Amino acid sequence: MRKAFPFSAIVGQTEMKQALLMAAVEPRLGGVMVFGDRGTGKSTAVRALAALLPPMMIVPGCRYSCAPVDSAPCIEGCRERAGKAVQQVPVPFVDLPLGATEDRVVGSLDLERARATGEKRFEPGLLAKANRGFLYIDEINLLEDHLVDLLLDVAVSGQNVVEREGLSIRHPARFILVGSGNPEEGELRPPLLDRFGLSVDVRTPTDIGDRIEIVKRCDAFDREPDAFCARFEDAEHKVVDQIAAARKRLPKVEVPDSILELGTRLCQAVGADGLRGELTLLRAARATAALAGKKLVAPHHLASVATLALRHRMRKNVLDDTGSTARIERAVAELVAA
Repeated sequence: MRKAFPFSAIVGQTEMKQALLMAAVEPRLGGVMVFGDRGTGKSTAVRALAALLPPMMIVPGCRYSCAPVDSAPCIEGCRERAGKAVQQVPVPFVDLPLGATEDRVVGSLDLERARATGEKRFEPGLLAKANRGFLYIDEINLLEDHLVDLLLDVAVSGQNVVEREGLSIRHPARFILVGSGNPEEGELRPPLLDRFGLSVDVRTPTDIGDRIEIVKRCDAFDREPDAFCARFEDAEHKVVDQIAAARKRLPKVEVPDSILELGTRLCQAVGADGLRGELTLLRAARATAALAGKKLVAPHHLASVATLALRHRMRKNVLDDTGSTARIERAVAELVAA
């Protein structure tokens, strides 16, 4: 199996890497939407982070990758069959094809078994395969809206519910949803985009030095992947340790009322609809503090995630032709200085 490009070897794209790290620490953020030019490392970064995470333990033979320590019962009774046995597997990375049908995504009746034995048996789909891992959708803006809506529902609830063909199935589907797309091929509808936790804008690097370094690293990885990965082994271990420590620290990170008030004022100042903005700001700021090794969320943690959490939730202001990023940065500067 071909090695994944090291996460720590990606040049630039700081905002995208920050968003992915936060999503890895706090899955309740609701996924990451990455819009940008072709060939800017969107899928490379997601695959790199998935490959970077330590292997996970599952119950042997479970089609839903149930964790041995999970108290929730599995619909297949895998724990009862396997006893105390465990199996170590890589963190799942599922690349959802653009032409995937709803049956392929959520699962369906196993027709061959039904014809052969008359037994109704559920055949898990891609959501089951992605459980406890990553679900990546390239060109998500070209995916049918009802499928995007379905994926977002499952990503938030952590469960896939299938009611069809006489089947009534509910199984765990906790995954980090990452969508990417090129704005030139169409935007995602605002109601769907709003349901993503974080939004990242990725652009082709303009710095000559960065572009040269990217080409050199890609070429070195293509020619000798093992030697190239070895160069970044220590850096990769540091990222793994940072994620593990942040996950452990996250439940203990405190968010003062002053930070909640600051987040609410910020959402009002930029005209963010609904309350998803505040919730995402809270969770993203807490994850950022956890990654930084802090136990208390500070204003600068909130400020550092404001653009990621709010740029896709803003109403258009006909009297202000500045971009959403500039408007958020201006509002943050005014509120933090107040």
